[in-house]
Amino acid sequence: MTTPTHELLVTLPDAEWQEAIGPLPEGVRTAVWDVDSDPREALGEDAERVGYVVLPYMTPATALETVAALPQLRLLQTTSAGYDNLVDRLPEGVRLANGAGIHDASTSELAVGLALAKLRGIDAAVRDADQAAWRPAKRRSLADRKVLLLGVGGIGGAIAARLAPFEVDLVRVATTARTDEHGAVHGVDELPELLPEAEVVVIGLPLTDSTRGIVDAAFLAALPDGALLVNVGRGALVDTDALLAELRAERLHAALDVVDPEPLPAEHPLWGAPNLLLTPHVGGATTAMQPRALRLLRAQVERLVAGEEPLNVVIG
Repeated sequence: MTTPTHELLVTLPDAEWQEAIGPLPEGVRTAVWDVDSDPREALGEDAERVGYVVLPYMTPATALETVAALPQLRLLQTTSAGYDNLVDRLPEGVRLANGAGIHDASTSELAVGLALAKLRGIDAAVRDADQAAWRPAKRRSLADRKVLLLGVGGIGGAIAARLAPFEVDLVRVATTARTDEHGAVHGVDELPELLPEAEVVVIGLPLTDSTRGIVDAAFLAALPDGALLVNVGRGALVDTDALLAELRAERLHAALDVVDPEPLPAEHPLWGAPNLLLTPHVGGATTAMQPRALRLLRAQVERLVAGEEPLNVVIG
């Protein structure tokens, strides 16, 4: 991408996004398309000119069947950090950029909120309130807990920053051991030694072939009694059956924003499992998302017009 582009047609998920993105460089036009309909029916002749498609948040992989009909498409943009569901459906010759950075604030905020809610028994208090039951109890604080954080990328780094004021003993883990500006980072090969001391485990990893099922029965068995698992990454990072066994034994606690399968079927045994706090994959769904997404989209458009390399390219 070294030749400047003089005309660029960008599709945005809805009219609200189109209005919010504001003025763009000369030669850039926008159109509204939710990618869930035939592009020629939705866009008319403009379907032949689309070069950059912004996917709606939480787009199902099946939506990529429609973008394959766009002959000039060069870049597909997700508004989520994860893209594991899109890898095998990307049209040939089209690059994929993810929304890295868009959800760091929102997701890290929820990770800390889930840990606090579960440790302090807020979920139990809500259930008690439904029964007009006054049941005060001494609970564990987040302060002084040994917290094992899996993931030191954008979301992991944001979680670490938000945990800092809570006076935790933070241990960070990544694929390989190293030292960065914040201190030591342990490698995943050290988990057998680290897990028995972990009181809270927070997962902020992306889902890849190497991370799928990383929290398996052996991982969970190595945790001490009463440990809390918080997952704001992807559901398939955790072996659901293994976690269910620990929850039913009431040996471990969990606070999950993501599950496998997802959405969770009404008959799934995770519903009603003891020691579990569950939210419906809302880590990025806050008012903080759109302003950060719009900053990224404006930067992408400027780079495309200038013939520069797009940001956050993960495939292509």
